[in-house]
Amino acid sequence: MPLIENKSFSFGSLQHESHIPPQFIWPDHEKPSPGPPPQLEVSPIDLGGVLSGGPEAVSEAARLVDRACREHGFFLVVNHGIDMKLVEEVHKGVDLFFKLPLDEKEKALRKNGDHCGYASSFTNRFSSNLPWKETLSFRYSAERHLSNVVESYFLDVMGEDFDAFGSVCQRYCEAMNSLSLKVMEILGMSLGVGANYFRDFFEGNDSIMRLNYYPPCQKPDLVLGTGPHCDPTSLTILHQDSVGGLEVFVDEKWHSIAPNPHAFLVNIGDTFMALTNGIYKGCLHRAVVNNTSPRKSLAFFLCPKTDKIVRPPKELVCEENPRMYPDFTWPALLEFTQKHYRSDMKTLEAFVSWLRQKA
Repeated sequence: MPLIENKSFSFGSLQHESHIPPQFIWPDHEKPSPGPPPQLEVSPIDLGGVLSGGPEAVSEAARLVDRACREHGFFLVVNHGIDMKLVEEVHKGVDLFFKLPLDEKEKALRKNGDHCGYASSFTNRFSSNLPWKETLSFRYSAERHLSNVVESYFLDVMGEDFDAFGSVCQRYCEAMNSLSLKVMEILGMSLGVGANYFRDFFEGNDSIMRLNYYPPCQKPDLVLGTGPHCDPTSLTILHQDSVGGLEVFVDEKWHSIAPNPHAFLVNIGDTFMALTNGIYKGCLHRAVVNNTSPRKSLAFFLCPKTDKIVRPPKELVCEENPRMYPDFTWPALLEFTQKHYRSDMKTLEAFVSWLRQKA
């Protein structure tokens, strides 16, 4: 995919236009389904009993997670203990940020090769099949000496007017970190390596938070908010608003995910798929848009510390299931997706080939 000059694209007037610029129009075989896709029926994982330590609840959660991750890599969690008022505060801040004039948002403009900052359709990276969305991404670290990294980002980049929103996002990331580690305990139990194995691996994680904004489009059947891809990260914890638009590919067809304001959506990414030696599947998903309402979502991408070696535990490697992927670090895969490859459904496969060519 060719790179183009570093510039942003304004949706301010475009969202009301019936003429869609060609760089936003997707190939026919990737365009949204002409009719409403079937809804994916997903049994929510009730974390209430898990958080209180009930052995039956923990066993049932591990069973449901194991089935979902072997089939498609996607599940929902409810009774998760996250303060929903905090979630509402973040959504309000997302509204305020993305309604700013373009020159204000560009104070946080994402630089080529970087994964943090403001991006409008990734026009600074690609010239075709552009996503119909705006994003703001920033780093979160669970390391003590970086405990205010989110607040500092907003203050340094956006100024004092965004100090309060930076504080809200900091608290939200901390809540997502706690939830991620609890989910990692369940994943460890479901894979038979113990509750602490993956939790310990992701202690002190160096993760990414992304705020997504999908403007309305007068021709939603021609565009995609986000193209089909598996996240290259380890685990994604997503909260979507009431508008809907997330679709997951299961049994050779796209399924919609009904909005549930009280649930968090969890999907497996490529890095965790490698950590499980391919036993758990990366979730192939995309986002569609509509012609009436903007859609917002909050995505927390759990990533390992930069020096962690991504290698499956020995219990997940055997004669019937030999090593599928070589050792690597998360920064190597991140660099690959930022500088050499556009994330899709074959990112991990392409990354492994790239690693072997370099070796």
